[in-house]
Amino acid sequence: MYFCNSFINTKTNKTMGRAFEYRKERKMKRWSAMSKTFTRIGKEIVMAIKANGPNPDSNYRLKIAIQNAKGANMPKENVENAIKKATSKEQKDLAEVLYEGYAPHGVAIMVETATDNPTRTVANIRHIFSRYGGTMGNSGSVEFMFERKAMFVIKAQNVNFDELELNLIDFGLEQLEQNLDDDEIMVHTQFINFGTMQKALEEQGLQLLSSEAVRIPVANKQLTEDQEDAVFTLIEKLEEDDDVQKVFSTCV
Repeated sequence: MYFCNSFINTKTNKTMGRAFEYRKERKMKRWSAMSKTFTRIGKEIVMAIKANGPNPDSNYRLKIAIQNAKGANMPKENVENAIKKATSKEQKDLAEVLYEGYAPHGVAIMVETATDNPTRTVANIRHIFSRYGGTMGNSGSVEFMFERKAMFVIKAQNVNFDELELNLIDFGLEQLEQNLDDDEIMVHTQFINFGTMQKALEEQGLQLLSSEAVRIPVANKQLTEDQEDAVFTLIEKLEEDDDVQKVFSTCV
């Protein structure tokens, strides 16, 4: 998935312009390919188990990965296969590697990958940047343009928005947004508060659909419609690579 810093209005469900609708349509099209989502979550499960074992009660990262699998309607069989794969001797270690660069029109791009062959992955990412009008940069070249945040998606059904906002302020809440179309509420906080906020949401009995670390741009790049086409084409091609987990950008 890719991320841009533009959201649905918290109370009225009005969108922030044509650009949001444009992105939403393309995002839904990509998310319809659920196999990619399942592959990404499967890798999260493998990495979590490799790092801290197969028990979700003592492995917080694994617990979150399994929670995200349920939120994405990932079949139980797929989850069990990912766990079994992670504990097998044949499973190679997966390295988490971050790549940075620019899309056309000066849009900063960050690409999070999970790979068992960094040499292959960097060659593929570099090729995609080059072929679709971008430029791959060095480590740290655009990272300063993003802030690391934690984002949670919960089911909005039977949740009092205003009351929830008050309840979460003491746990580091920065922004609360409601998507009435999908009956979801998005909770944002600093990355350092990830565990604290996760626990607070669980203790309030809320239905957590996903929990993840995201990179939010400090400033947005305004684009014309034609420019958006070029940028989103590059983003989509990056996301199609098997080693890519997430793509973030400074587009609007």
